[in-house]
Amino acid sequence: MLKWLEKVLMPMAEAIGRNKYLISIRDGFLVSTPLLIVGSLFLLVANFPIPAWTKWLESVHVNGTTLANYLQKPSDATFSIMAIFAVMGIGYSFAKQIKTSGIFGAAVSIMSWFLVMPYGVSGKVAVKGVEGKVDVFLSSGLPLGWVGAKGIFIGIICAFLSVNIYSYVERKGWIIKMPAGVPPTVEQSFAALIPAGMVITIFFAINLVFGFFGTDVFVIVFKFLQLPLMNLGDTLGAMVTAYIFLHLFWFFGVNGGSVVGAVYNPILQTLTAENLEFFKNGSGQGHIICQQFQDLFATFGGCGSTLSLLIAMLLFCKSKRIKELGKLALVPGIFGINEPIVFGLPIVLNPLILVPFMLVPTLNIVISYMAMKMGFVPICNGVNIPWTTPIIISGFLATNAVGALLQAALLILGVFIYMPFIKIMDKQYLIEEAKASKEDEEDISLEDLSFDDL
Repeated sequence: MLKWLEKVLMPMAEAIGRNKYLISIRDGFLVSTPLLIVGSLFLLVANFPIPAWTKWLESVHVNGTTLANYLQKPSDATFSIMAIFAVMGIGYSFAKQIKTSGIFGAAVSIMSWFLVMPYGVSGKVAVKGVEGKVDVFLSSGLPLGWVGAKGIFIGIICAFLSVNIYSYVERKGWIIKMPAGVPPTVEQSFAALIPAGMVITIFFAINLVFGFFGTDVFVIVFKFLQLPLMNLGDTLGAMVTAYIFLHLFWFFGVNGGSVVGAVYNPILQTLTAENLEFFKNGSGQGHIICQQFQDLFATFGGCGSTLSLLIAMLLFCKSKRIKELGKLALVPGIFGINEPIVFGLPIVLNPLILVPFMLVPTLNIVISYMAMKMGFVPICNGVNIPWTTPIIISGFLATNAVGALLQAALLILGVFIYMPFIKIMDKQYLIEEAKASKEDEEDISLEDLSFDDL
């Protein structure tokens, strides 16, 4: 069975790991990650779950508005325009992957994306002298919805298509060559003129064609690609399946988070952004499955939720090898870093630990999903809690005190699931240690030798 899995999974992991498009998506989203985390910190301060604190923020006025509104601005400058960072990062990364200019790859990605984007803002505003709110439409506005979560998928498509066009024209040699002595920056700028012009022309034509049919690229992609993918990703079965594969990859020593995450994380991050808008403005709908659900309830402590395994090692094992490893790996494990356990215990290619390694996160997903589905625990609020945040704290910040209790219960359940398996390993290691100790005692030391014995 293991040989068959290795034969099937290893080529799959290698193919995904070498895929330039998936690598670009993975690396491109990393551009927005630190910005979203910092924006989340301000959002947490603005919405910290203490009523007295939020009321005080609303009572303090600065330049005609409240301190609470000022604290919302860092969130608006990160989450509300997160797709811009993602498209820029993906375009840059993909350009590097196909050996062309990274900065111009990022530039044409953003440009082509904005070129096909529908401009116009509709909504309701209060007008003096008129009861209620009045519907308005501004034909020249930039809709924040399309530069946020809703626009990510079309942004990814635009980045790949525009950079491919740019690279194709460049490889054909259709560039303006400057004479010797021209500064390199000026030379690069003129060399990019025709490739960038070709990108603009093609995307202008695409936008015009869709316009003749009374629609636009964003609406088509959102309805027929993004929504179906999000609806599929926002299901219990999809997440369980994804995480079975993720942990199988880890079992064979391949970083399952990178392999599966390259495909699944864009969906999770889009769902997260929608959760944030839902909790901030009440727009759209909330989703149980999102990035925080994955990081804070499915695999806290790292892949396999091995924080439970660490506790079982320290509480129930007697072998020196496991005890010492547990002590060394405990602090990193609290912060979600579990490579010392994965490669030190080891979990990699260890059939004995494979069952709990896959079972614990699967149960975490199912139990957490059902608890949120039935309303016992609130869904995650979309605030980008760093995955290194220790459990209990992270559960409280992402949901409330009940979410923290759920994390604690899942941690304890995981300990009891891992316990019988790690005790079998502990028994094996105790036998090996006793055998090694006996051999050491029977070894002849050179210091014990004497010429009188000859």
